[in-house]
Amino acid sequence: VLVGSHGEKDGLNDDAVLDYRGNPVDKSKTGGWLAAGLILGCELSERICVMGISMNLVPYLVGDLHISAAKSATLVTNFMGTLNLLGLLGGFLADAKLSRYVTVAISAAITSLGVILLTVATTIPSMRPSPCDEYRRQHHECIEANGRQLALLYVALYTIALGCGGIKSNVSSFGSDQFDVTDPKEENAMIFFISRFYFGISIGSLFGVIVLVYIQDNIGRGLGYGISAATMVIALAVLLCGTPWYRFKRPQGSPLTISWRVLFLALKKRNQSYPSHPSLLNDYENRKVPHTKRFKCLDKAAVLDDDCAANTNKNKPCVVSTVTQVEEVKMVLKLLPIWSTCILFWTIYSQMTTFTIHQATAMHRTVGSFVIPAGSFSAFLVVTILLFTSLNEKVFVPLARKLTHNVQGITCLQRIGIGLILSIAAMVGAAIVEKERRERAIQKEIKLSAFWLFIQFFLVGCGEAFAYVGQLEFFIREAPDRMKSMSTGLFLSTISMGFFVSSLLVYIVDHATKKSWLRTNLNKGKLNNFYWLLAALGFINLLVFLILASRHQYRTHLPIKPESREEELKSLNNEMIEDVEKKASIQSLKNIEP
Repeated sequence: VLVGSHGEKDGLNDDAVLDYRGNPVDKSKTGGWLAAGLILGCELSERICVMGISMNLVPYLVGDLHISAAKSATLVTNFMGTLNLLGLLGGFLADAKLSRYVTVAISAAITSLGVILLTVATTIPSMRPSPCDEYRRQHHECIEANGRQLALLYVALYTIALGCGGIKSNVSSFGSDQFDVTDPKEENAMIFFISRFYFGISIGSLFGVIVLVYIQDNIGRGLGYGISAATMVIALAVLLCGTPWYRFKRPQGSPLTISWRVLFLALKKRNQSYPSHPSLLNDYENRKVPHTKRFKCLDKAAVLDDDCAANTNKNKPCVVSTVTQVEEVKMVLKLLPIWSTCILFWTIYSQMTTFTIHQATAMHRTVGSFVIPAGSFSAFLVVTILLFTSLNEKVFVPLARKLTHNVQGITCLQRIGIGLILSIAAMVGAAIVEKERRERAIQKEIKLSAFWLFIQFFLVGCGEAFAYVGQLEFFIREAPDRMKSMSTGLFLSTISMGFFVSSLLVYIVDHATKKSWLRTNLNKGKLNNFYWLLAALGFINLLVFLILASRHQYRTHLPIKPESREEELKSLNNEMIEDVEKKASIQSLKNIEP
């Protein structure tokens, strides 16, 4: 609050870094690893909560609430999709008004409330239907949880989604704010922080899927979720206690606001005619990026009409946009075709949190006398992601540099392509494993080992190691310099849409097959056909991606010439003179006889 209210104090500019009292920071007393480490606790707790809930929610919905497998999968994917989508809202609020610190603190409090509500919802006996024996379960005669029993569960899950979305979109940026990139020593520390940040995420994920899932299945869900709630409350307390050591930046406005304003003004001025030359557009002389002809209809947002002709309205963003703002929106729109082909990867990834876990419940999970919880098999996914993320940078990229003689080794689009290929292979492997599991269960009454699920976990994990980095790098690199936060938004939206597309596919398949593919009793269903469908859709998506990627031109930073209409006309005139002289010389050569 003090940072925001003392914004103009002492003539400080918008980029000034302040302490919690609104004064210029003292580097010796603020920021650095101490502040960043305190902030990292929030992300660690967020991962513990999300992974501990999402990776083991389907067994609870199917086994305790007697909800069908298809409906349970849809509930989980809708929850995860909403969580990532609300990350956009959290980022917008932080950039536009609240600041990252306030947004993270409020989001952590909301998450704590949500997990406490989930603890209550899974502990109170009246929130669950009566128990069901194995015979009734096999014949689908169990009583499903009613709306009253599910109400508190839904409120808890979407409260968690709201809070975790705000944390996810801001905590890494707020942690990076604790380092001064103009100081080489602090810049190196920030790079180390980013690598430790990802390591913290992975440690939280492993703790969630191994320790908390075991507690939920063997001791009690109330205790498991209670531990998650306690970790988030502790993380919030640590975050607040560290306030005097943080460095703060004031909100400078969200790029989403600029984008919507350009689109609105272009629509509003759609009936106006284009100027005779682009240099007549608003603020053409001061543009930061070259003017382009693509998406020409958006240029109307920068048209100076009669009301704007006077300089009084030129600087009012609600009346007219600048050429730079219009071109930046065009650059974002240019990314959307590639963005659309990234969605299906996350649709395939979402199966690792739903049907793959449901498969594990029907497979042999015993090692000696110890029964491994179904949700804990997702640890294979986390470990694979950790392993291949390290191998990417230490083995694959250096090897690719030697083979391609390219500094990058492999481009971000090539990374995405590899991820898409591996996701298709994962669905092919999942379909084969499920077919074998079902045949053994029906014909020989033998349970296939759940360790066969390692194939799909491994391939999807490898795919994420490539696709995650490739997508994030692509959006960061290709987004406009002043819209870098849009890159995180575009990335989160692909994940969100992937989960929602999974929900849509489950709904369509469940109705189209009259519930014959996706059954709660997997032995009576045909889950392998659903995996084959995803593999086929993934292959079609890959072909579309290859076409779009081959046509995509990476962003280049070219000098903007000419700077004015007069210079452009002069340049055009010189080109015409050169062209005429060239034609004349060719004609003269033709007239020379041998």
